[in-house]
Formats: sequence, structure tokens, C-alpha cells
Amino acid sequence: MQHNPPVDTNISILVAEDDADDRFLLETAFKENGFTETLCFVENGIEVIEYLQKAETRKDITPLPTLILLDLNMPKKDGREVLKELKQNPAFKQIPIIIFSTTQNETEVKRCYELGADSYMMKPDTYENLLKAIVTIRNTWIATPMVKN
Repeated sequence: MQHNPPVDTNISILVAEDDADDRFLLETAFKENGFTETLCFVENGIEVIEYLQKAETRKDITPLPTLILLDLNMPKKDGREVLKELKQNPAFKQIPIIIFSTTQNETEVKRCYELGADSYMMKPDTYENLLKAIVTIRNTWIATPMVKN
């Protein structure tokens, strides 16, 4: 069953993921679910910071993302460093950051929350579970829930 939310061109998701296959699967999962948010991909922590700095200075061209999906284990600058830096920056600290990682160590998860992560989600082990995870992420962090009377 596909859910077709209203199109909102102001919603964008910045995905920091160094694995090309994971980027492809994420993009496919959003499309297959019928979601139309703009996905912007970067491959490492340095690119996350550069993207956000550009967005902050040129909001007319590159709006700040509505949400950031952040992998922990990336080259150049890892997700922990990026998380800490973003949550200490007044221009970016209000952007929800979901850690999307294969790391399931409880100490690591706790550390991410201490650094300011808004949520921590294990990368699903199957495509079907990825589809469900994308729905959960979107419904929790992007979509406005319908109020039933």
C-alpha cells in the first residue's frame, strides 16, 4: 500500500552516506514509498559541513534541510564529529539529526544521544525493512500526523 503525501518542495533531507549502494537503496525506498521530498546526498562529514554552510549563506539556492540522516562511519570526518559540530552551531542545531548506522553498540548509541542526536536507527538488514524504516522516519520527522476526532 503506497501513501501519497502532498508535495512540499520546501522539504529536503540531507543524507550523509559514504556507501553508494546504500545511497541508491535509500533513494529507491523513498521513491517506492511515493515520497517526494528532495534527497540531497553527501559522502563524508566534510561535505555535510560544506553543504550546510552553503545552505546557510545561500538559502535562496540551497535551503537548509528539514532533516539529516547521518551515517557514523564515514571518511574524512565521521558522523560523531559532524553531530557534535552541528549541535554546537546555533545555525544548525535545530535541524533534527537521525543517526542511521550499522553500529549497534549501546555505548555508541548513548554517546550519540549525548552529542545531541535526535534519534538513532539501525540500518535495516533487508530492503523490505528499509521501506518500513523510511515510512517511520518520514512519519515521525516530516509528515504532520492527521488528527482524528
